[in-house]
Amino acid sequence: MSDIIRIWIETTHNPAFRSGGWAYVLAEGRALLGAAGGERTASPERVALAGLVEALKAAPARVTVEVRSASPLVVAAPQRMAAREPPTEDLELWVQLGTALKDRSVSFARTASAPKTPPAFAAAWADLARDKVKSGGAFRAAIPKINLGKAGVPDAPG
Repeated sequence: MSDIIRIWIETTHNPAFRSGGWAYVLAEGRALLGAAGGERTASPERVALAGLVEALKAAPARVTVEVRSASPLVVAAPQRMAAREPPTEDLELWVQLGTALKDRSVSFARTASAPKTPPAFAAAWADLARDKVKSGGAFRAAIPKINLGKAGVPDAPG
């Protein structure tokens, strides 16, 4: 098991349809896994929380996790939890996030999405998830391993 797990997570939201999608790529050494999903009738914050919870649940407990995202909602989640006024919506996701953070040392940072990088790969899958939920309802699916090899993860098998 690697000492540091890297997660790139991106989200997207269509305000006209109130549908949103998320996707993540998780790298543990050279091993990659990822998933995408989304919901109908969801706020941008709910989509970001759902994706973040799913990504952290995929990481082993008691490890150091680096979360990287272009989404300000993903990166600001720990500060939102620590705010003097606690969240009043999506409480089940906030509880799940608190549980996921408790067992891991997690750092968050904003990252840019450049072509052929993990953030761009995750953003493309988040867009696909958003479009899928718009026409078919909520879902979650693993990203196929063959596709993960194209994520642009440094030191990943290609």
